[in-house]
Amino acid sequence: MIKTLIGAAAMAVVAYAVVPAHAARMDVGCSGPNLTKTESAVEAMADNEVKFMAEKEISLAQDAMLNGKMGACGAHLAKAAHASMAK
Repeated sequence: MIKTLIGAAAMAVVAYAVVPAHAARMDVGCSGPNLTKTESAVEAMADNEVKFMAEKEISLAQDAMLNGKMGACGAHLAKAAHASMAK
């Protein structure tokens, strides 16, 4: 029982240290300038399935932003930004 609790606490400490570092590396928050920048990058892409997926993610990000769901907006925006970098 004690080993399980210690193991769970250790995993929580590792997750607490790793998740913010991963989020900082992505650096795509839900804001107007980030949305505009990502949208411009996607528009510059050649027409293909990746571009259409990125456009859908931008649309979902805009909808989430309008509904005040900033976490969901940031997640969709990050997916679109990642797709635009993959060109």
